[in-house]
Amino acid sequence: MSQQQANIWVCNVSVATIWTDSESPRVIDQVGLTKPVLLQKWYDELTKKQRDHLCYEKRVQSQLLYGEEVIVDQIEGKWAKIIAVNQPSKKDERGYPGWVPLTQLKLVSQDWREPPIALVTNEQTILYDSNKLPFLELSYGTYLPVLKQQESWIKVRTPEGEGWFQAKNIKVYNSIKDLPQGNGQSIVKSAEQFLKLPYFWGGMSAFGYDCSGFAYTMHKMNGYRIPRDASDQALQGKQVAFNELKIGDLLFFEGDIGKGNINHVGIYYGNGQMIHSSISSTGIEVISLAGSRYESKLCEARRYYQEEST
Repeated sequence: MSQQQANIWVCNVSVATIWTDSESPRVIDQVGLTKPVLLQKWYDELTKKQRDHLCYEKRVQSQLLYGEEVIVDQIEGKWAKIIAVNQPSKKDERGYPGWVPLTQLKLVSQDWREPPIALVTNEQTILYDSNKLPFLELSYGTYLPVLKQQESWIKVRTPEGEGWFQAKNIKVYNSIKDLPQGNGQSIVKSAEQFLKLPYFWGGMSAFGYDCSGFAYTMHKMNGYRIPRDASDQALQGKQVAFNELKIGDLLFFEGDIGKGNINHVGIYYGNGQMIHSSISSTGIEVISLAGSRYESKLCEARRYYQEEST
């Protein structure tokens, strides 16, 4: 591993799923293990029950976006045991652990990290190859190192070489840590564009989010790095009293009332409502808490965004 660790491993498909182990994928999941990944085909072919079992049978952990860096701890045949370094987790101090098909990772040189970056700010956008032919459809929140900026095009480094984005679909920053920090309203505005997007367990892309992946990404795109999982998100940030909620606060819900085992998170929408990604509904929706099945399960609220000074 010493030679491998001298360079950097990155995701080289549009979205790679992080599995609990190499035995987790089912026959129906095989199209999600390829390169290129047939993500939409996989999603479309899964029944709701098959989607739900990714959760209830603990098959999936999280996902990676194209170009996202990982640490490879171990390689076993066609699988790699990885750490997603940009997804904070109590499971490992280095980031989020799990298993990814080796074909969906690529070893790149150390200069991969050089700034600036091109950030995808549309729900999805096309990455073009070196000849400006369509190559991959990438998710909101994907970012790649910039090589050259033109009026209409941005040349980027990809795991496969050089590529292009249309400039109108991209924002350029020095690094992902240099995004301007938004307020609660901007977090909710980011979230609203995904209304009715179907839920996907472990989802971290605009093709499908789970509840905590949704909260994580809306904060990421507003300049905040928060933990990946709801149970971790509920332990950090600023604790907020329920009678002092503001738009953009995170709301946490327990599975068994009184036991504090958090199994869901939503974003406070104002006026007693929240926007969240629900496994039991059409996906991302705005609902009123009063009278809902969530009302009695609300157990914690946290604020991560920077409050405006008065």
